[in-house]
Amino acid sequence: MEDLVESILDYVRSEYTDYAIMINGEWGSGKTHFWNNKIKKKIESMQLNGKRYTTIYMSLYGISNLEEISKKIFIETTQLMDKNLRKYMNANEQTTIPEYAKTGIDMANFFGVTQTGDKLDYEEFFSTDDKVLCFDDLERANVDVIDILGYINNFVEHDHIKTIIICNEKELSTKLKSSNLEMKTFIATYLLDKQDELNKTDKPMVEKIQEKIEHVFDKANDYERIKEKLIGETFEYAPKFDYIINGILMRYENNTDLIRFLRENTGLIISTFNKSGTRNLRILKHALNDFMKIYEMVNKSYPNTSHRVMQTMLIFTIAVSFEIKAGKITKDKFMNIKDNDEYKSILVSSRILMDNRQFYIKEFDSNYYYNFKSEYRFFKFIEYYVRTRIFDMKLFKENMETIRNTVDTENLPAYKRLLTEEYWKISDDQFEDVIEEILEDVKEGKIKLVDMVKIFAYFSYFSRKGLIKYDLKILKAMFFAGMNVSSLSSEYCPNVDEELGKIAIEEVAEDMEDILKHFHTLNNQLLDKMYKEKAEEIMKFIPMRMEKFYEKFDKECMDIPIFKYYDTFQLFQRISCASNEDIVLIKEKLLDRANKYPKQIEPEMKNIKQLKQIIDDYLKGKEPTIKIVMLKEFSKSLDMILSKYKLSFLPKKEENAEQENV
Repeated sequence: MEDLVESILDYVRSEYTDYAIMINGEWGSGKTHFWNNKIKKKIESMQLNGKRYTTIYMSLYGISNLEEISKKIFIETTQLMDKNLRKYMNANEQTTIPEYAKTGIDMANFFGVTQTGDKLDYEEFFSTDDKVLCFDDLERANVDVIDILGYINNFVEHDHIKTIIICNEKELSTKLKSSNLEMKTFIATYLLDKQDELNKTDKPMVEKIQEKIEHVFDKANDYERIKEKLIGETFEYAPKFDYIINGILMRYENNTDLIRFLRENTGLIISTFNKSGTRNLRILKHALNDFMKIYEMVNKSYPNTSHRVMQTMLIFTIAVSFEIKAGKITKDKFMNIKDNDEYKSILVSSRILMDNRQFYIKEFDSNYYYNFKSEYRFFKFIEYYVRTRIFDMKLFKENMETIRNTVDTENLPAYKRLLTEEYWKISDDQFEDVIEEILEDVKEGKIKLVDMVKIFAYFSYFSRKGLIKYDLKILKAMFFAGMNVSSLSSEYCPNVDEELGKIAIEEVAEDMEDILKHFHTLNNQLLDKMYKEKAEEIMKFIPMRMEKFYEKFDKECMDIPIFKYYDTFQLFQRISCASNEDIVLIKEKLLDRANKYPKQIEPEMKNIKQLKQIIDDYLKGKEPTIKIVMLKEFSKSLDMILSKYKLSFLPKKEENAEQENV
C-alpha cells in the first residue's frame, strides 16, 4: 500500500503533467477512506516552489449536470479565500465543508450576503500549480460519464491541474452498457426492420439486436478513447484488509466487553469477510454495527450465553449481511426458514431433494461454517433484523429460549441430533450412548410418529453397516411398539412425502416397507381422530349458532368427508331443529360441495345415505308443513348427491340388492 501512496505522490510532485490518474477499486473497499487518511494528508504536507499543496475533493454521487460540478468546485475554493471561514475550520479541525453548509453558503452568496469584507486575492484564486483536484464516485453520477470526463479534461489539458479520479470501473462498464436499454432496444429494432433484417433467420434475434445496439450506441469505446487521452495511469486499489479491519474495530474501543470479544475473534471476522467473496468494507461495518446491538441485547437478557453461541452469532451476522446486501441472493432464500431445526433439516436433506433453495443453504453453510462446529447455526431474529432492519423482540426471545433450553444446557435430545445433523458428525465415543438414548425414547413413544419412521431408516442403515449390533427383526418390533405408543400423543402428518424426503440416507432398505405400512395405518387413524374432533366441534353449532357453523364449514369442511365422522341420528336431530331457512342453506351447501369436490367427499356417502333414510322414515305419515316440505326437498337433494356415486360406497352384497330393486 505504501508503494501505491508513493506512486500517487510522484504524480503530484511532477513539474508538468497533462494527464489525470485513476484509482480503481470495488464499492465499499475503502477508496475514499484511503484518500482522506493516506493521500490527502500527505499531499497537503508537501510544498512545491515554496507553496503548500491544497486538495479539493468532490463526490460526483448524484450530480445531475455539469453546472453542479462547477458550483461544488467554487464552494470548495471559497474556503481558500475566506480567512474567517478558514480560521473557523482550522479551530474545529474541520477539513471539508459539510454539504448542508455548502447549501447555506451558496444561498448567502445568491442573496448578496458576503462572508467577509476582505478583497478577493485573485493571485491565489487563479493559481493552479498548488492545487490537486479529486473526483470521487464517477460511476454514481447522473450525468453521462463521457461528458464528465470531457469536463475534467479541461482542467487537466489546459490548466495542467493535478487531478485524481476515484471510481469502480467494473460498475462503470455495466452502467455504460445498460443505460437507456429500452430506448436502445427500440431504436435497434426499428433500424433492423428498416434494413429488412428482422425476418432473416441467419442469427438469433437477441444477438442481432445486441450487435446493433453496440454498433449504434458504442459508449464503451467512447469511454476507452477519452480515458486513453485523459488518464495517464490507473492504479488498482487492493488494500490489506487485515490491517483495515483492525482499524474498523477501533470504533468500539469505548465498549469494553464488546471490543474484548471482537479482538479475541478478529480471526473469525477476517475469515468470514474473506469467505464472502467481496471486498466491501462498508457492508462489514454495517454488519459489525448490527452485531453490537445483538451482543448488547444478548448480554442484557441472557448473560450466561456460551462463548461458542456468541461466536456463531458473529459469523452469522456478517455472513447474512454479505449474502443479502451484496446482492448475491434474493431475500426469500432465508425468509421462509423459520428456525434452526428447519435450517439443519434442509442441510441434511439437500442431497436427496432437488431444490435450489436447499443447494444454496448447503453452499452457504459449507462456506461460512467450514471447520467451525456449532449446534445452533441459524438465528431467525438476526436474519430478520438484517433483512428488515427491525429487531423483533418476540423472535429474539423465542430463539434465545430455544438455545438456553437445548444447545447451551446440552439437553438436545439424541434423536434430534440424528435428524438435524449428519450422523457422521457424531463422535465415535458418543455414538453408542446416542443410539441407546434414542432406543429408550422409541420404547417410551416420546418421538412423534413421522420421526419414528425417519429414525428407523437410520437404524436400518446402521445395522446393515455393522455400526449397531441389534438384529433388524428386534429393531422392527421395538419400533412397531414405540409407534403404537407415540400415535396416542402424535398429530396427523399431512405432508408425508416431504417429511420422509428429509431422510439423508440414499440406500433405503426393503425392510422399510412394513414400517411405512404401519405408519400409514396409524397416520390414517390420526386423520380419522382429527376429523372426528373437527366434526364434533363444528356440528355442535347447529342449530343455535348457525353463523359460526357456516363460517367454519365453508373454511374447513368443503373438501373433506366430514359427515363420515358424525353420528347420523344426532345430525338429523340438529338439522330438524334448525330454521326452515337454515335447512335450505345447508342443503345448498351440500349440493355445491358435491359438485366441486366429488372425489374428496366420497368416503362420507354411506353416512349421507343413512341420513336420507332417517329423514324419509321421519317424514312418513306427516301432515304437510313448511318444515316438512323443506325436509322432503332436503332428502331429494341428498338423493341427487348419492346418484353421482353409483352406489360405489356400499358393500358388494348391499349394492347387488339395490340393483335388483331397481
